[in-house]
Amino acid sequence: MKLMLIGFGVVGQGLVEILHDKKETLEAQHGFSPQVVGVATGSRGFLYNAKGLSLSTLLDVGRGSLADYPDEEGLERDFSDASDLIQGRGADVLVEISPTNIDTAMPATKHFQMAIATKKHIVTANKGPVAVGFSQLMQQAKDAGVHIRYEATLMAGTPAINIGTEALAGSGIKAVRGIVNGTTNYILTQMEAGLAYEDALKKAQELGYAETDPTADVEGLDAAAKVLIMMGAFFGKDASLKELDVTGITGISAADIAEAKEAGERYKLIAEATVTGGRVMPMRLPLSDPLAQVSSATNALTFSTELMGDVTVIGAGAGQKETGFALLSDLLALHRTITTR
Repeated sequence: MKLMLIGFGVVGQGLVEILHDKKETLEAQHGFSPQVVGVATGSRGFLYNAKGLSLSTLLDVGRGSLADYPDEEGLERDFSDASDLIQGRGADVLVEISPTNIDTAMPATKHFQMAIATKKHIVTANKGPVAVGFSQLMQQAKDAGVHIRYEATLMAGTPAINIGTEALAGSGIKAVRGIVNGTTNYILTQMEAGLAYEDALKKAQELGYAETDPTADVEGLDAAAKVLIMMGAFFGKDASLKELDVTGITGISAADIAEAKEAGERYKLIAEATVTGGRVMPMRLPLSDPLAQVSSATNALTFSTELMGDVTVIGAGAGQKETGFALLSDLLALHRTITTR
């Protein structure tokens, strides 16, 4: 399986590190021997070698310029942009891990369309294209005979997509609700421990849970994008951010936290998807609710089903190796179901 990576930041390096460190295990246990043949970045250059790039050398280059990757037989560097690389060179799978644009999903959607046109399967951690125009994108892939897998877009390496679409297939999923943003869950946990909102946010930023501009997290926009993904994945429904009822955590005060605690309840930012729509809002949950027990940056999702009742999955929702593992799990799924060229 030949892989082309669009983006080589923290997540891309996490995947390459796993492929490098687990090479012998992946080959022995799964018969999986992938090659990274191409890498494209927005500002640090491009690499392509049909014979495969050195994973150890890629890791040495890290977040530096790809110009530091040494010359070798068959190596190409001169590409105008990621689209030029995707259209102009071969690979079995496009791994799209460029930064997410929740509003327009560009340029990742363009990368998806070019991959489909050139018969490349797609594995992604990029929420944008999957949240915007889900049904059309999946139909285009189906018509072209290629697969799109997107486990990493919802709860990183915790297998929420696979559980809902595969393990619980036929169970009659009625609703999916949960904690899908680790930043806000961390802040709410710290506020319950006594920190003011501003101090909890600052601590989250220091630990790398929150961006310098935390708007997408604290205003509920990141969780809302994941609601759109859940609506498409579990119910086959398309929607836009404007159609969702979205409220973040910035309006929750220390007094609100204390009042909930006194009542034996706990605030959580809950993302919910059903066949009729979706929403994101802070909710007071009884401590008997499994979601109320999920603390810090951990994520959780409860599937309400006709045949199995409530099924809750809890695990890491972010992280370099965690998201890298989600990409690996999708690559292994493709390996099991397709014959590569």
